[in-house]
Amino acid sequence: MTEGDRRLVPDARAVRRAFERAAAGYDGAAVVAREVGERMLERLQYIKQAPRRILDAGCGTGRDTAKLAAHYPEAGIINLDGSPAMLAAGRATAPWWKRQLPFLSGSAAHQVCADLQALPLANGTIDFIWSNLALHWCDLDRAITEMHRVLRTDGLFMFTTLGPDTLKELRSAFAGLDDDMHVQQFIDMHDIGDALIGGGFAGPVMDMEILTVTFADFNALARELKATGSTNHLPGRRPGLAGKRFWHRAAERYETYRKEGKLPATVEVIYGHAWKPAPKSVPGRQVVEFRRYQRASDD
Repeated sequence: MTEGDRRLVPDARAVRRAFERAAAGYDGAAVVAREVGERMLERLQYIKQAPRRILDAGCGTGRDTAKLAAHYPEAGIINLDGSPAMLAAGRATAPWWKRQLPFLSGSAAHQVCADLQALPLANGTIDFIWSNLALHWCDLDRAITEMHRVLRTDGLFMFTTLGPDTLKELRSAFAGLDDDMHVQQFIDMHDIGDALIGGGFAGPVMDMEILTVTFADFNALARELKATGSTNHLPGRRPGLAGKRFWHRAAERYETYRKEGKLPATVEVIYGHAWKPAPKSVPGRQVVEFRRYQRASDD
């Protein structure tokens, strides 16, 4: 059993509620998602593909979708997210003509509210799946199975997610204060690669980089996590806020990481892509194609 198998999967309903609450101010607070999206977009120059239909899986407010539409102007794009409020926030920030004339606005005409683990799309209908910082909210194996199912043969799945060193300072500050798990578990890059291969993908390519975000104090970090919906959504979590004493002790322990007047927060970003290969023939069996035979008429 891999580390990914043992990982506690976030409660989907709790995740949805958090993003519903965060939607209105999400774009202003989501510094990491915006930066990672830009770096992900730069990697498209190495992808020699002209997709006809793109799925932005876990699109949020659709910031990346607009960039994808500019990069692939001939493609139809489906905006998919599990939060109706995030999709509505994306519509609200679109230019008036896109809201009034959706048939002229490309991806704005194709918003779908759905779970990444149960995509309401037909088999083999998508050429390119883009997913920026969404997979860590899912059961990885279920999400990968769905991505594989909806992709066409030779279709590309390109994604970013968070690795296990993400928020390691916060995890350390909470460690031992009680028996609860206060920070979400994230999956190692190698386990993600194994899950992709197990899910039917071929040739997964992945790499990782560390970003460091700084904050004035512990409360500022907590506010940003809440503003981006990135709080603890693990099953069995303690309802409500921890007590003041608990919070104060965690803040004191986090202070040991202060450098140059700021508190750092580590973000381990995993970048990956993989292709859906053609089905393999079954050894020892011959594939025979049947066609309707038209008998020639006798002269």
